[in-house]
Amino acid sequence: MDNGHEPATKQDVAIVRQEVAILRSEMSHQFDDLKETFRDSQTELLKAFYSFAESNQKRLAEMETEAAAIKSRLATIEDRLLQVERKVNFPNPPSQ
Repeated sequence: MDNGHEPATKQDVAIVRQEVAILRSEMSHQFDDLKETFRDSQTELLKAFYSFAESNQKRLAEMETEAAAIKSRLATIEDRLLQVERKVNFPNPPSQ
C-alpha cells in the first residue's frame, strides 16, 4: 500500500476493506458500550428522583398530620373560649 503513486492492487483493496471492517466492529462495540453507560446513568438518576419523591411524600404526609393535630387543638381552644364567653356574657343562665 505504501507504494507511492502506483495504483492500488486487489490485495491493497482487500487490506483496506478488512481494516474498515475491523474499525466498524470496534466502533459498533464502543457505541454499544456508550448506550449501556447512558442507560446506567439514566437508571441511577431515576433511582435518585424516586428516593427524593418518596422522602418528600413522607414529609408532606407528616405535615398534613401535624396540621390536622393543630386544627383539632384550635377547635378545642375555640370551644373552651366559647364556654368562657357564655359564662361572662350570661353569668346566671335561666334554669331549665
